[in-house]
Amino acid sequence: MKQELEMDSRQKEIENLKDYKYGFSTDIENIRAPKGLSEEVIKFISKIKKEPEWMLNFRLKAFERFKQLKEPDWQKPKFPKIDYQDLYYYSNKELFSARCQKQFKNIQN
Repeated sequence: MKQELEMDSRQKEIENLKDYKYGFSTDIENIRAPKGLSEEVIKFISKIKKEPEWMLNFRLKAFERFKQLKEPDWQKPKFPKIDYQDLYYYSNKELFSARCQKQFKNIQN
């Protein structure tokens, strides 16, 4: 029960931080893998990065090993477990920027 209250207050704090009171924000468009970690996400990242086949196979094999691991609890952590499916594992604004620059040059010419 106490942990749930801590999570609720933490979630409220995060929501409050999202609303920046001075109104300044920067929206940066980027290319991002879907949330979570799966074979499809790994293949997506590998394709975007134009990695060789052996690297993809290495990553897929490492992912299979990762799925078998259990989080250690010998230190008796006092924080919630990490939700690995709620993370983005790849985000890149440079690919988007390169595309924009190319289009900008086409417009200039």
